Amino acid sequence: MIIQILKHSLMITGFVFIMMLLVEYINVQTQGNWNERLKNSRWGQYALAAFLGATPGCLGAFSVVALYSHNVVSFGALVAAMIATSGDEAYVMLSLFPLKAVWLTVIIFVIGLVSGYVTDLFFNNRKHLLEYFDHGLEVHAQESCNCFPKGQLLKQIKEITFQRTLLISMLIIFLIGLLYGAFGPQEWNWIRITLLVSAGFALFVVLTVPEHFLEEHLWEHVVKIHLPKIFLWTFGALILIHFLSVYLDLELWIKANYLTILIIAVLVGIIPESGPHLVFVTLFFQGSIPFSILLASSIVQDGHGALPLLAVSRKGFVFLKIINVIIGFTVGLLGILMHW
Repeated sequence: MIIQILKHSLMITGFVFIMMLLVEYINVQTQGNWNERLKNSRWGQYALAAFLGATPGCLGAFSVVALYSHNVVSFGALVAAMIATSGDEAYVMLSLFPLKAVWLTVIIFVIGLVSGYVTDLFFNNRKHLLEYFDHGLEVHAQESCNCFPKGQLLKQIKEITFQRTLLISMLIIFLIGLLYGAFGPQEWNWIRITLLVSAGFALFVVLTVPEHFLEEHLWEHVVKIHLPKIFLWTFGALILIHFLSVYLDLELWIKANYLTILIIAVLVGIIPESGPHLVFVTLFFQGSIPFSILLASSIVQDGHGALPLLAVSRKGFVFLKIINVIIGFTVGLLGILMHW
């Protein structure tokens, strides 16, 4: 089990690292134009974040955490993404009750948009929540970065630095692990293909970018600041969740009272793990709980999507969960009172 948790932690850390690398690359290539346009369009942030969150699985949510850690999207956009995501349970719901699952996704997407806007009305100063606020995306005005210097590629390989060697090695190991099923899904699906394509492009970036970009943007910023914390927090959280699940049987918590079940569903949703939510998916499929409780659970839980946030901002993680709990419980309670 420890080995499985280690592999899962490496997969999450690897994908978040790749997304951070790609965000830095695109930002420098465009001289920060896309970054500024997105920052100036709050509803654009909410729509993008909620859309990424609503995609099945956790990859979209990881991407939004990467954008938030670079100070590209607001805390409200992060809330929108985590409300809109159902993690890996989205696949189960689509297979068991596809029409209702699509309807649920549309509802939490809309709730995510509205919640993101309202959240930013109260949390408009990201310095209070983002611990590494000073390490946002940078474009150095004094130089124009040619991120694919054709005449320098061979020289860079011949005079390869320790940093480039290490990053290339890490990405090759990650790619091999994906190809042979050591990391990520065992079966060939769109998640595995997305991971492979992303990792392949990240390897291209590391092989071709000039030393300045590699050292200043990738090594000093992404690798030294974010990567160790993301891995350690993810690994530690997954270990804790595993041991809690061994001693706590979540199904025994289910009571014959809708309000009690709603409270339990919301509290279980706080756990940054995909598995516990399946209890309520199964109960809904069996007709034991109403749609409103499944909706509340989907709003609060975010699969593994918020795990990397622990490494970026523990305070942000706590506030995110508090907001999601309030919204999830309120929506669920209104649903119960309206008998749906």
